[in-house]
Amino acid sequence: MTDAEWAVVRPLLPVPGWLRGRGGQPEAYCHRAMLDAVRYLVNNGTKWRAMPSDFPPWDRVYAFFRRWRDHGLVTEFHDRLRGRVREKAGRDPEPSAGVIDSQSVKADAVVGADADQRPQAPRRR
Repeated sequence: MTDAEWAVVRPLLPVPGWLRGRGGQPEAYCHRAMLDAVRYLVNNGTKWRAMPSDFPPWDRVYAFFRRWRDHGLVTEFHDRLRGRVREKAGRDPEPSAGVIDSQSVKADAVVGADADQRPQAPRRR
């Protein structure tokens, strides 16, 4: 992440509890390094355990991502960033429509919520 990108992203990040006086310990790795690692993983399609040694240890990056995901912070961060990008483009921060591609519709018809309840073929002995 460039310094310019970090300058935009940093104010959008949630403030850690220990900085807000809620107790706890400071995190061992800075958020910029963690976000760089997650971006690398998403961009290159690698596995967590294949994270290059330039980044914090994979298990720490995964724990960071999982904690943010489980607390809804990934979605919140995405929504804040999307709103900022849309405002900069002169648009309403909240989208008013969505697009679903034909592949998603086809997959929805084939892979339903009850996919686990399909009858299974009898086992051969």
